[in-house]
Amino acid sequence: MSNTPAAILPHPPRILVVDDEQRIRDACEMVLTDEGYDVDIAPEGQTALQKLENSHYDVVLVDLMMPGISGFDMLSKVQDLYPDTSIIVITGYATVEHSIEAMKKGAFDFIPKPFTPDQLRTIVKKSIKYTHALQDIRDSKSRIGLMVNRLMDGVMTTDSEKHVVLANPAFLHMSGLHGKNIIGKNIEQVIPNSPLLSLVDQALAMPSDIFTEITEEVSLIKAKDGEEVILSARCTPFRGNTDKNIGTITVLNDITAMKKMDQMKSDFVSMVSHEIRSPMNSLLAQMNILLDGLAGDVTEKQREILERASGKISSLNSLVSELLDLARIESGMMTSEKEDIKILHLLKEQVKFHEPEAATKRINIILDSPVDLPSIMANLQSIEEVISNLITNAIKYSPDGGTITLKACVENDYFILHVKDTGFGIPEEDLDKIFTKFHRVKDKN
Repeated sequence: MSNTPAAILPHPPRILVVDDEQRIRDACEMVLTDEGYDVDIAPEGQTALQKLENSHYDVVLVDLMMPGISGFDMLSKVQDLYPDTSIIVITGYATVEHSIEAMKKGAFDFIPKPFTPDQLRTIVKKSIKYTHALQDIRDSKSRIGLMVNRLMDGVMTTDSEKHVVLANPAFLHMSGLHGKNIIGKNIEQVIPNSPLLSLVDQALAMPSDIFTEITEEVSLIKAKDGEEVILSARCTPFRGNTDKNIGTITVLNDITAMKKMDQMKSDFVSMVSHEIRSPMNSLLAQMNILLDGLAGDVTEKQREILERASGKISSLNSLVSELLDLARIESGMMTSEKEDIKILHLLKEQVKFHEPEAATKRINIILDSPVDLPSIMANLQSIEEVISNLITNAIKYSPDGGTITLKACVENDYFILHVKDTGFGIPEEDLDKIFTKFHRVKDKN
């Protein structure tokens, strides 16, 4: 098979030859047609422009010096009509000045008269490759632009001077800029006093040896209707070949509905928990009256049943308290005031408090800690609850005669507490679920 452009392309490239010399037109047409190109000719500029208005050409060969419309004028007109068309200047005045002037007006290259068929073939093949490269870039840019514009996520890119290079419709809608043209504008003018500015500044200032995504939850008030929008914003620097920050890419996700649903869920949990706690407390008080014998004598069997029921209600009461705490945490209502805590003293108190319970199962609790363990800044109630839960679970799930070891230390300015027991542990398949709300590992006993 011939390795001609016509053989490897679905449609042969179209070439227009514009020259007032017939022998040049005829020679070009013959040579290029033999190469498999679709060749058209024009004797002067006006005819060529008429052809260009009706058809697209991949390459235009134009004589620089022609009567009427000159080759220099043709350059600008062709560029206006078809920016991706390659223009080759044919000139009998092959001077440096003419070449520079032709290049300034958009010519791909020039070929001096007289030229050989091989020279013509070579330069046209080069221009065809260049034209197809431009067309590929244009098509890729068009596809990428279409894809970005169809994304549900908001996307904005800026240059190193914080001028907006791209902003898709989703970004404009989320940021309250729908219908505005912000391309080329500095984001400080477009969205003043916005947390997004800080994200862009941080991304641009990121050192070349670090590349990370900066994330933040951003709250914006739309100027049009005053509606609050909660967005998850992610910003990363865009780098060139030298790893220098040449811009930023910011992606927005509208999480307003999700936040509202979380708030409704927290409010519902809080309301239900309050409604349940009151009757349970009343029920627990009534059972205590029965257990204390204030309503008459209670048999041993009745006492056993009442104590078991009272324990279950107390457990439910604790669960309700946990639900309320969880609702407060998720709604941001729970504050955590920190104070200076002597952690070694706290650990000793916790061990002493849980030793009687451990003794019922003949479990030994060991505290392994340096005497110079520093104080930490924490919320006393929260840290006590965490440590107590760890020790309680260790006692509950350790066999009789087991050992629980609390090892406290400081590593890299962090306080670390290890609680190790001799129980059966957590199955490997459940390890990735230990921080899932209300998940409980099945008891193997």
